[in-house]
Amino acid sequence: MRSNIKKLNLQNSYLQLPNCFYEKINPSSVENPKLVYFNKKLAKHLNLDFLNDSKSLVTNYFSGNILPNNSQPIAQAYAGHQFGHFTMLGDGRAILLGENQDSCNKLYDIQLKGAGKTSFSRAGDGRATLSSMLREYLISESMYNLKISTTRSLAVIDSGEKVYRETINNGGILTRIASSHIRVGTFEYAKHFCSKDDFKKFTNYVIKRHYPIIANHESPYLELLRLVMIKQINLVIDWIRVGFIHGVMNTDNMTISGETIDYGPCAFLNTYDPKTVYSSIDHHGRYAFENQHKIAYWNLSVFAGTILQFIDRDENKAIDFAQNILDQFPVIYTKKWYEMMFKKLGISNPIEKDKVLISDLLEMMELKKADYTNTFAAITMNIYPKNSLFKSHEFESWKNKWKERVKYNENSYSIMKESNPIYIPRNHLVESALESFINGDKEEFNKLLEAMSNTYNYDVKHDNLQSVPKDFDKSYKTYCGT
Repeated sequence: MRSNIKKLNLQNSYLQLPNCFYEKINPSSVENPKLVYFNKKLAKHLNLDFLNDSKSLVTNYFSGNILPNNSQPIAQAYAGHQFGHFTMLGDGRAILLGENQDSCNKLYDIQLKGAGKTSFSRAGDGRATLSSMLREYLISESMYNLKISTTRSLAVIDSGEKVYRETINNGGILTRIASSHIRVGTFEYAKHFCSKDDFKKFTNYVIKRHYPIIANHESPYLELLRLVMIKQINLVIDWIRVGFIHGVMNTDNMTISGETIDYGPCAFLNTYDPKTVYSSIDHHGRYAFENQHKIAYWNLSVFAGTILQFIDRDENKAIDFAQNILDQFPVIYTKKWYEMMFKKLGISNPIEKDKVLISDLLEMMELKKADYTNTFAAITMNIYPKNSLFKSHEFESWKNKWKERVKYNENSYSIMKESNPIYIPRNHLVESALESFINGDKEEFNKLLEAMSNTYNYDVKHDNLQSVPKDFDKSYKTYCGT
């Protein structure tokens, strides 16, 4: 069934590619969909605000029951290294409706997550739980408000169906917005399962879509590696800035655009411990907080390996060229990490010995089991609660050195306030809000969502957003949601 509404016209440039990259398939319809959330601000940015006045149309579009004009839905093929092991994957429960231009004429994918079975579903049912889709809505919008590159959430639909996991759950469908859903794993798929000619067409498509400025570069494929590397460095630096732990940094969850994608086992650091892992499936700490930049490098190495054949005909030369790019990773990452930390401490003209201020503070925070977000928020406000860190002689000595260095003033306060959120979506609050929502009470979820739109507003006081129940993190686990 196709809508007669002509205002929502999608395109699908991905269909220009050889058909080995996708499967044409429509979403599976649902009998009794209900609109749970519609992101009106995002809709306006996407030039879709005309939908604000039609709840019925929104519900039918984003449940998959009605296709927008010109929509040619597809499931994308990709592979990936999951915990270091290569696996054939693909959109097993997500269907791309098409692409839409935003108010700046930038192209964005509109994808339905939980939209039904595809040929990539394997043993899966192609569906998603309402709770996991609400979680992605909440966290992705929080990440956006934390000023971190991310996929966005346009709508959440209660499918009206039951989804069977360990327990029986309400079904949900998320409308995910991304500048594209192209991943490192898509390149892995192309290398292993497509012809060289088809792979080259795909790579040129990626350059045209995401990095058109390098199309005429003397070595566009090598430059593509460099730009993707910079994007990933910037992304991980931002994760570290706010204490975000992605939880499942497989190559299929690393986008070429540099957007955070997949909010399954993610969580936020409370007590500062670099080895923190929350994911129930990360048994050896591969994706721990302190390892995220190392895994980004590992994933980039995999990416480089896929495009060697386009960098130079001589494989040894191609490896050398690519390695020269990758060798810049630790240098650039370290430089950007210090720049980020200097901003968190309001240091506008850093000198070499300022690095000691950073290392000393982090060591004290780890030793005293200090809260990551609250510590930097307190330093930003220059107001210190009476906890074990701030009462210590070591911190008092550190604070005096820091104040002497920054000459704490309005300028340093402004720098810090832009880098240090006062609120993050605390893990226990997220879980509580989701549980209440599923049990019929939306108020807690709505309040948390609203609070996360003001993550840098130091004039708004919500003490409940800054405290964590004792020992909560010791038993807290996150799950992939599939």
